[in-house]
Amino acid sequence: MKKEEVTPELRVDKAKFIALSELIIDKIKTGELQPGDQIPSENELIKTFNISNTTARKTLLEIESKGWARRIKGKGTYVLNRTEDHHLLRTLGSIYATRRGFHDSLIAEGFTPKNIVLEKTVLPDGVSSEINGRHFIIAGPVMKLHQLRYADELLIKDEVKYISLTLCPKINRVPTEISYFKVYEDNYRLKIMEVQQTLGVKILEPNTTNFDLSKPTPVFVLDSAVICEGDQIVEIEQSYYHGDKYKFAVIANPEHAPRQVNPFPDIN
Repeated sequence: MKKEEVTPELRVDKAKFIALSELIIDKIKTGELQPGDQIPSENELIKTFNISNTTARKTLLEIESKGWARRIKGKGTYVLNRTEDHHLLRTLGSIYATRRGFHDSLIAEGFTPKNIVLEKTVLPDGVSSEINGRHFIIAGPVMKLHQLRYADELLIKDEVKYISLTLCPKINRVPTEISYFKVYEDNYRLKIMEVQQTLGVKILEPNTTNFDLSKPTPVFVLDSAVICEGDQIVEIEQSYYHGDKYKFAVIANPEHAPRQVNPFPDIN
């Protein structure tokens, strides 16, 4: 981001940190910054607006004190989920969203995550799945991981992953709350080329599912495959998302990273 002098939006008769915090909050209210998005850091605000360290720090504290964001030590300041119904927004087709991982995404939005592992086992045979008209296969052995994912003690996702132990030896020994996508890249040096996903809807009956349902309830069914260089499949997933708690968005061009730190296109 280029260095700016005083912008028209900040040329107001009030403390600069108040004006700047209101500008960022407006970006949150209009949806330009979504729950879980990272707000520009102190250094980025200093560079963009030509302000002091103190002003930048007070700006972020003001946004946090008004309940719009939360600072996570060592990571940054993230937009909280303040939607009335507390719907979770998940983006399909986004490698960035997949890389961050479910656990960290919930924390960034202000939820308290919890995982219950129902099954974690090594299968000698391979698995396969048809997604978007393509047949994806992982040869054995594979790790099967079945988890229930909670946000603030509410079950929101019933998740089953199959991970190649040929590409990721001993991955069954790592903690389950981590972002497996990051582990693929950082620990096993795999180059992720694409994530294929399909989203469907299914009606689940009471007493036939891990969700506590009192009546037939729609759930989202997400099938996905993570594809590495050389068309190797490292992960296949099928997950059920509680239909009352989720909204999904779609990125049309998954190769592009999402907006990262510049929520101010009008001043560039």
